Amino acid sequence: MTLENVSTDHLRQVLAEVDDGEATERLMAAITYKGIDEVTQKDAAELYGYSEGWASKWFNRLERLADEPFEEVVYDEPRPGRPTKLTEQEHEQFVEALHEQPAEVGIDAPAWSVPLARRFLRDEFDVEFSERHVRRLLSEAGLSWKTARPEFYKSDERAQEACEDGFKKSATTWTTNTRS
Repeated sequence: MTLENVSTDHLRQVLAEVDDGEATERLMAAITYKGIDEVTQKDAAELYGYSEGWASKWFNRLERLADEPFEEVVYDEPRPGRPTKLTEQEHEQFVEALHEQPAEVGIDAPAWSVPLARRFLRDEFDVEFSERHVRRLLSEAGLSWKTARPEFYKSDERAQEACEDGFKKSATTWTTNTRS
């Protein structure tokens, strides 16, 4: 049986101290397992959307709370991931460029698009990013995507027909997000 050396009260005290969503879920699952008779590891894990193997792993880890400070037990070690391809200064320059019209940075286009931003990153900073990552960068820079609307629903029928005749769907463009 796991969590033999840690009381439910101790788990609740640690829960009051944590400030991380994952640590909170782990502790809540453990409290559920320890505090409610007839709840199995599997039941407690499934309640929080995890597997029985996950519960076993984390309950064994939480057992260390009996001897170690909770900060060393409930939080994961930071995982830095892959180093960024842009320096901090380059990233700031990219964000500044995005908040200008493309024409203001020497690009003949009415608005930013993912392919346009990718090309700008490649030409200006000599880095290649996937379209998905460029979309993430655009979003993080405070831009949101906008697509053209094919008709004016409040206009009369003749105006709608005239709009359709001259309408060409363009690629999605990105604009500064005005909502906070």
